[in-house]
Order: sequence, then structure tokens, then C-alpha cells
Amino acid sequence: MEYCRLYPTNPSPREVERIAELLRDGGVIIYPTDTLYAIGCDALNVRAVERVCRIKGLDPQKALLSIVCPDFSMLSQYVKVANTHFKLMRRNLPGAFTFILPVSSQLPRIYKHRKTVGIRVPHNPITRAIVCALGNPIMSTSIAPHDDEPEYLTDTGLIQEHYAHLIDLFVDGGEGGTEPSTIIDCSTDEPCITRQGLGLLIE
Repeated sequence: MEYCRLYPTNPSPREVERIAELLRDGGVIIYPTDTLYAIGCDALNVRAVERVCRIKGLDPQKALLSIVCPDFSMLSQYVKVANTHFKLMRRNLPGAFTFILPVSSQLPRIYKHRKTVGIRVPHNPITRAIVCALGNPIMSTSIAPHDDEPEYLTDTGLIQEHYAHLIDLFVDGGEGGTEPSTIIDCSTDEPCITRQGLGLLIE
């Protein structure tokens, strides 16, 4: 497993490009977001997505998969957004939210079993720099607590130790968070909060 230390105030462009190149090659990383540390890969690389699902124990035909975009320009390519939902997202993103939306034809078939996908646009500058450098969304899933001990979510040394043989690169962005994103289901006419997390929705 490779290691990279990035600082939110000024992520190194050279290191960010190294991470993006690894993702282009089908690599899997753990990286910081504005909520929990997450396992991620190039969202358009199906083999990499399948690998992340195996690491997390997800069935891609049943589980809600989520992708991270740096801005509205990119996310609009991969989901169908009604005008009212777009206004809600504009008021709350970037931020600690996952919006569930219908998938567009631009996403690979692996996302289409459920016909919806989670969309994240985090505040974290490291996350946004990596996705911008990659040029594609990152398929992302939060790391799981280990033995229900919260330090395994926040301590970068413990995270590395637990996932060392499962991923290709660990992006150290400092201490991790303990609270997940707030999930808003926008797959129907009326948005519905299905999980209250860190984000406080402005309606």
C-alpha cells in the first residue's frame, strides 16, 4: 500500500495527480471527505467498482452506490435532476449530503440495477482536488467502524493498519470524522430525508 499526506489548505498538485493516475489505472484508495474517510475508485471503471464492493461487502445489484463529483457541471452528466431538486441541491451543496437521484445513461450498467445513485459534492478540498484531477466521478463508500470502536474511523494509523492489504493507496488528510452524510431521497417528487447525518438541510 502506498501512502500520501495532503493538507486541506493546499493539496499538492503533484501528489494529487499521482493519486488520479493510480485511479485511472483501476486503483483503489482510502481518502478523506467532509464526513468519514471513504474507500474510492474511478466510478467509470467497473472492475474497480466491483473491487470496492468486495472490500466493503456490498452487493452492487442491491446496494445503493454513491459517486462523488466536484461540482454541478459534472454531476449533471450522471444523474437526472428535476428543477425543484436542483434548487434544493444548490442551497445545500457542497456539503455533508448524499442526494439519491435517478441514474443517467452515462453511468455503467453496474449502477443501473437500482436505477438510482447517491451523489455527493463534499466541502473537503482534498476530495474535490482528486476528483477534478481524475476528470471522472469517484465511486465512494465510507469506511466501516472496526469492532464498533470510533477510533478506527478517526485515527489514520489504525485505518491504514486495518486496510493495508485491501487498498492501493492511503490519502492521509488528518483526523477523520465520525458522523456520516445526511441522505436525501430525490428519486420521487417529494424529497425525503432517509438518514440524518452531519448535514443540516436548508429547504
